[in-house]
Amino acid sequence: MSALKVGAVIYDPKVTVIWDLIKGYCDKAGAPIQPVFYRDYKLQVDGLESGEIDIAWNSPLAHLDAHLRFAGAEKHGCMRNTDQDLRTVLAVRADSGIEAIDDLKGKTVGFGAIDSPQARLIPIAFLHDEGLAFGKDYEERRFDIGIGLHGDHVGGEKDAMFALVAGEVDATFALEANFQGWIADGTVDENTVTVIAHTPAFDHCLFTARPDVDEDALAAFTDALLSMDYSDPEQKEIMDMEGLTAWVPGRTSGYGPVTRANDLMGFLDEFNARP
Repeated sequence: MSALKVGAVIYDPKVTVIWDLIKGYCDKAGAPIQPVFYRDYKLQVDGLESGEIDIAWNSPLAHLDAHLRFAGAEKHGCMRNTDQDLRTVLAVRADSGIEAIDDLKGKTVGFGAIDSPQARLIPIAFLHDEGLAFGKDYEERRFDIGIGLHGDHVGGEKDAMFALVAGEVDATFALEANFQGWIADGTVDENTVTVIAHTPAFDHCLFTARPDVDEDALAAFTDALLSMDYSDPEQKEIMDMEGLTAWVPGRTSGYGPVTRANDLMGFLDEFNARP
């Protein structure tokens, strides 16, 4: 069996370390892989489309991009258990007097990077569906850090939260898990902010494969990951670094919110056309 070429985006230096460990594990499991690294998700989906790689570890937006390019014929592997049924919170200052989404009319709302599904795209569609039109009913203040990484670099999301605490914006969005982590470690004082709404649930990363991927290689790779055991110390190290306790069968049912956002904004067509 030839090695499956697996794409991964280097959103952090640890990515190369993680994939070196995953490669070692998969090789021993009889499912050889060759990691191929990209600096952003557009290049990775380009590589998937051109056949440079067989499968990509994709953000939700990158999966949607591949889905559209392949006209729905793409295949997929597994995903992390921590990537299912996520939500983004809408937070305001506790002393702001803002209690409902309608109170944000005429206010300034903070968002993460331009291409962050969790901290911008899904939130904009959420506000629209709640009656607040983008570019009309509120002012956007965007924190563009790590453009091209689809929000995997949470710097913009975190800076937007800091701006809220500082009173520079009236509200902001953050992935619920990130928000809870910032509260738990003291990054954000829980007495200064309050959550007034949550977006609908959505899924995050997924392995997206080319339509003509070698079925045996894809199955072997997927089965190897699904067989990872969190009670095994060596495998636990990999899983902790990648942020999961179990790999689970992939699904596409959780991409409705990002698809809705893209349809509303025509985002990918415009974003991918950027120089």
